[in-house]
Amino acid sequence: MKNFNAVFVCLLLFSCSVIAQQKRSNLSYVDPTIGGVGLILEPTRPTVQLPNQLIRVFPVRKDALDDQISYFPLTVASHRVISLFSFMPVNGSNESALWNKKEVYNYEVLTPYYYKSELGDDGNLLEFAPSKKSGFFKVGFKGSVNNYLRLGVLNEGGEITVTDKHIITGTEIFKGMKAFFYAETDGDISQIISRSKANAKSLMVKVPKNVSFKYAISYISIEQAKQNLQKEIPGWDFKAVKNTAYKEWDKVMSQINVEGGTLAQKRVFYTSLYRCYERMVDINEYGQYYSAYDHQVHKSGRPFFVDNWIWDTYIALGPLQMILNPAKEADKINSYITMYQQSGWMPSFALIFGDWPAMTGNHAASWMADAWFKGIRNFDLKTAYAGLRKNSLEATLLPWNNGPATVLDSFYNKHGYMPGLHYGEAETVPQVENVWEKRQAVSVTLENSFSDWNIGNLAAELNLSKDQDLFITRSKFYQNVFRKEKGFMWAKDKDGKWIDDMNPKTAGREFFTENNAYTYNWVVKHDFKGLFNMMGGTKQAENKLDQLFREDLGAPKFIFWKTQPDASGLVGQFVMGNEPSFHIPYLYNYMGAPWKTQKRIRMLLNTWYTDNLFGIPGDEDGGGMTSFVVFSMMGFFPVTAGIPVYNIGSPVFTKVTINLSNGKKFTINAPASSAENKYIQSATINGTPLNKPWFSHAELLKGCTLTLQMGARPNKAWGSKLENAPPSAINVNPENYK
Repeated sequence: MKNFNAVFVCLLLFSCSVIAQQKRSNLSYVDPTIGGVGLILEPTRPTVQLPNQLIRVFPVRKDALDDQISYFPLTVASHRVISLFSFMPVNGSNESALWNKKEVYNYEVLTPYYYKSELGDDGNLLEFAPSKKSGFFKVGFKGSVNNYLRLGVLNEGGEITVTDKHIITGTEIFKGMKAFFYAETDGDISQIISRSKANAKSLMVKVPKNVSFKYAISYISIEQAKQNLQKEIPGWDFKAVKNTAYKEWDKVMSQINVEGGTLAQKRVFYTSLYRCYERMVDINEYGQYYSAYDHQVHKSGRPFFVDNWIWDTYIALGPLQMILNPAKEADKINSYITMYQQSGWMPSFALIFGDWPAMTGNHAASWMADAWFKGIRNFDLKTAYAGLRKNSLEATLLPWNNGPATVLDSFYNKHGYMPGLHYGEAETVPQVENVWEKRQAVSVTLENSFSDWNIGNLAAELNLSKDQDLFITRSKFYQNVFRKEKGFMWAKDKDGKWIDDMNPKTAGREFFTENNAYTYNWVVKHDFKGLFNMMGGTKQAENKLDQLFREDLGAPKFIFWKTQPDASGLVGQFVMGNEPSFHIPYLYNYMGAPWKTQKRIRMLLNTWYTDNLFGIPGDEDGGGMTSFVVFSMMGFFPVTAGIPVYNIGSPVFTKVTINLSNGKKFTINAPASSAENKYIQSATINGTPLNKPWFSHAELLKGCTLTLQMGARPNKAWGSKLENAPPSAINVNPENYK
């Protein structure tokens, strides 16, 4: 009997352990410190917010190695560009020394939904939890006297005001618009110390030992901010705000469930997924919003999303959200269309303060075409098309420029390429940013060739045959900058002559965007078939792709990085740390060598995406980079925006389940997947053999199961027939893959 009881207890304990493991929230794997030290450029920020919502808060410091916090913004208005209103608890008898005081921090707790730290030598406790348009700080000072909340203006001007012993309000001017906050404390403000500097008035207010500070932001008025706070945080229950935030994050983290893999891999995966919800953010304030695109307040019951760096996000973040949250992605697209209607131009980087015309290409077209052909159609295609067409034919294509076409754009339309300048030749076009960004002539040609191809396919949807012919012709412009005898994308001058002293390795922004010719050789996403032919055939293209990962830099890294500071995460000349490279490892699928894609993807993930402070190889860009990680660790990737198919890579986990918004599940089963077993031996979809290295978005939406048999040695025959390669040619009709 004793033995029976012992066995029963053991079984019960084992069952409880299994249940506990099963109930562990995916949110528990998220570590916002991952990537907190930039390898070359920017670190990640451990942002605390609700998914895609206005309030974004983080401790401001140089990076995760900095042991002092300067302040906490009441919100980030635009990722890495603008923060609004500083908040910092400080204490001390020397009031003048407190204005610029930074605080050391210890015992920091960082999650998407909650922040806690001990600040200063005394260990003052600070906690924060977010809501949609509001936030909640709790402060516990160790001492009973000389305790202050310091509130400041961060940008062009503004004013912080105490209106009674429990209420603080603020106005801040930035980038041609205003932000407002309304805040309440649960303890009396007993002293007000103000400081005016330039056009800004900041405050320190003396508060009790334990004090809570809740606030809301508005881009409309202080009164609207007050209403936002009353709707979201009417009382003083910090725990309730924290729990609500937890539930919001737990919900989105539960949409993808993985099995197998290591603890480190799960930490990388779910932290990457968390970062895919930083933006865009909804600034509709309960039925109305302020738009910087016409400087008006609009009544609307729909979200109004801002803060998108589309050059970075159309590649993987948009496609990921089209799977996870298609209705929300449609809302984001509708926001862009509204901005076009309000301003007269389709935005590029649609920020809170207006369009920021960064980078190259008309990739709102790539994003919207991708959504359309994936069945996301609850937006006005006719109006969207009008804006995309206008941007392509009437706006300047110059990087970092807005406005009408220039003489260089007229040249582009006539000759089919953006002309480059010879080294030492003076710039003659005043609209060109001539200090650092330059013309980026080859990249402008290549990226607009792709976005014009997408516009052409949208024209076909609207039965605009003449426009379709025009834009498909323009999509072939990439051919004008490929120099066959060199085997590279190459710059031409205004006379159509190659710029002979261009070096494919060292050529910078005068010809290319953030990368060199080795990367931009491969950005012809809409016509790999044509590209490979220009390279001499598929086998020659494969050899060239092999060499990309092996090619020497041609200079010491510190010299190379002087020209190419964005080229981080280097493997040969391949750049893992910058977005135009993301699709490149998958190109072996188009060449009859999918096993090389499987090998490369695993190596790149293992090398550059780790679960520590150095775990991001380049600028993360608010989901731009980590969406690549989410896709690639699951085992597939969307190479060509506008063709609704996915390339198969090598899944890190033994099982991945995506809970789709239509109630169905898409599952990837790879039961033998491991560090050694990275090669696909065979595949099935719903039990039917799959001998091609891709599948369609339509199959995914049906709730299919992709089963991959994995092994330690490559099966070079699987998916190797060129007729089974993923589609990529000028004449591909995306409708054929619905």
